[in-house]
Amino acid sequence: MGLKEGTRASRLAKTAGLVGLVGIGATGCSTDEVLRFGWPVAVTPQAERMRELWTWSVIAALVVGVIVWGLILWSVVFHRKKSEELPRQTAYNLPLEIVLIVVPTVIVAVLFYFTAITQNYVTDKSAKPDVNVDVIAFQWNWEFQYPDFKTDEGNVVSTVGTSGEIPVMVLPAHKRIQFKLRSTDVIHSIFVPEFHFKRDVFPMPEKNNQDNVFQIDQIDRPGAFVGRCAELCGSYHSAMNFEVRALEEADFDKYMEYRKEINEKTGKPYTTAEALAKVGCKDWCSPLATTTTPFNTDRTAREASGSGQK
Repeated sequence: MGLKEGTRASRLAKTAGLVGLVGIGATGCSTDEVLRFGWPVAVTPQAERMRELWTWSVIAALVVGVIVWGLILWSVVFHRKKSEELPRQTAYNLPLEIVLIVVPTVIVAVLFYFTAITQNYVTDKSAKPDVNVDVIAFQWNWEFQYPDFKTDEGNVVSTVGTSGEIPVMVLPAHKRIQFKLRSTDVIHSIFVPEFHFKRDVFPMPEKNNQDNVFQIDQIDRPGAFVGRCAELCGSYHSAMNFEVRALEEADFDKYMEYRKEINEKTGKPYTTAEALAKVGCKDWCSPLATTTTPFNTDRTAREASGSGQK
């Protein structure tokens, strides 16, 4: 009887492993995609460190889970009720109790250590940034100011989103960037999925002793990346999107030169869209956002789903 039970458990384990392998293979996912466990591809060194922490935390959790599932399966298969005789009772098992205390403590300590190391790296802002960006959130849009760049009229270069145009935060790739955050009304939160973390945006951060500055070492490659408000901030929270547009350094320099100049056609400094169109780089100089679209904030433009039914 014991041999049959052991054979049955072995077959069950093999079947479960085969099903898992087939499941992974059927998704068509690469090893990198599997190890990201659903996270988007990182575009900054900080994001990659966050991904590594996430991956190894999940792997550790899965290892613990497999051990626990194995023990449960083992006890179900090999310790089923075989007679009416009461099994031997034990009040204490000191070695087992020590293991149950030490092992979880070690796991928590290791996770805490790597979490602290990653957090210190992600929040570090001791290096001098190449570009500074002031991010100003308001219901329900964004303004991006570049204090290092001023127009011919002496005003700070700025991009303000509207209900009809998604604001585009244009940044150079491969440069250290510092962000300074504040809100003009309620609490918002800036979130770019490829950055792998978000930061809350508070009103009056200086008066409330809040750390409203963070840095990224660089954006690893040119591209367009959607950004969102990740804090419920009111009626049109879901529409409060923006786009991060990373350009090559030469293209970014051209873009900023145009932003500082007066557009002869309008008599005003070049807007974000106008400057991007003038730069005209092949891949990433689309005048308008490509990752998200404006949301119609006119409440009368939407009707209940059953309004047309008779």
